[in-house]
Amino acid sequence: MRSFFVIPVAALLAVAALSACSRHEAPPEPVRAVRTVVLAQASAGGVQEYAAEVQARTESQLGFRVAGKLVRRQAEVGRHVAAGELLAQLDPQDLRLAQTAAQATMRSAQVNAEMAAADFKRFRELYEQGFISAAELDRRETTLKAARAQFEQARAEAGVQANQAAYSDLHASAAGIVTAVMAEPGAVLAAGTPVLRLAHDGPRDVVFAVPEDEVGRMRSMLGRPGAVRVRLWGRQDTMPATVREVAAAADAATRTFTVKADVGAGAAQLGQTASVLIEQPRVEGVAKLPLTAVVQVQGKTSVWVLDRATMTVRPQPVELGGTDGNSVVVASGLAPGAVVVTAGVHVLAPGQKVRLYEDTKR
Repeated sequence: MRSFFVIPVAALLAVAALSACSRHEAPPEPVRAVRTVVLAQASAGGVQEYAAEVQARTESQLGFRVAGKLVRRQAEVGRHVAAGELLAQLDPQDLRLAQTAAQATMRSAQVNAEMAAADFKRFRELYEQGFISAAELDRRETTLKAARAQFEQARAEAGVQANQAAYSDLHASAAGIVTAVMAEPGAVLAAGTPVLRLAHDGPRDVVFAVPEDEVGRMRSMLGRPGAVRVRLWGRQDTMPATVREVAAAADAATRTFTVKADVGAGAAQLGQTASVLIEQPRVEGVAKLPLTAVVQVQGKTSVWVLDRATMTVRPQPVELGGTDGNSVVVASGLAPGAVVVTAGVHVLAPGQKVRLYEDTKR
């Protein structure tokens, strides 16, 4: 026979009452302290500054025109070289042997051509005396022409091999500074493999990148002397520069456009850091906010607007019209007099109670 254990109803009610007493109500949402600013009309403009680097107008990657083993390299990074100076050498043994073989072939072809010329002269005399037919003379003339053609071919091949042997020496194509070394002695190189990078003497450019919305203005400055100013690192004075090139396509990684401005020869050190200063047209009657006020709410560029009556915040989508130093220009979405949160924006939620940061210090 089975036995059952019966729990009294009073005991069940007591357990339920204890469980209810053990539950804790969720704590109230904390009242966040925020900083605010009242939106007002101001002026936007000033100077836009971009980080730049000084580069040579012309920079070449130098390599051998033939394959071989690199046995010597005289140039080092940072060294200034003259035009035509010897920079590196390949093992020339195989190239010299090929040159010798080509010269021997040329001399053999020359002898054959001279022999064919002598034979043709004798057979022409025999033809004039009536001892041979015209067809035989034509055959001898054809042999002479073929021998001369073979000699011309052998002479051209010998010239090519002489050039190939000379290509075992790498000379500087222009005066400049060696900025990189890509091969060391002992390496076996294919024809055209870069060995050195040479920055040519002459004009220098400052190279910097601008966002997509600045490309049109950069192109409008092309060729205008002194359209931008350049300040070299460690100096307070600036120098004029002329925008000479704006990239036709954006960089695949940064989505920015490369701009090159001419600063002339000798004005800056190669590789020196610089800042490019561009005057922005000043516009009156615009609204500006600190960069810290702008957040992304549900994929939209927004700011938090404070309702002073209820001390709650709500997100307000806005459209921006660019930057001005550490501020952003508000194109639309806000009216003058709106109270906008500028600090503490990343911990807010719609309808959340807040208090002013100034009030917490009282």
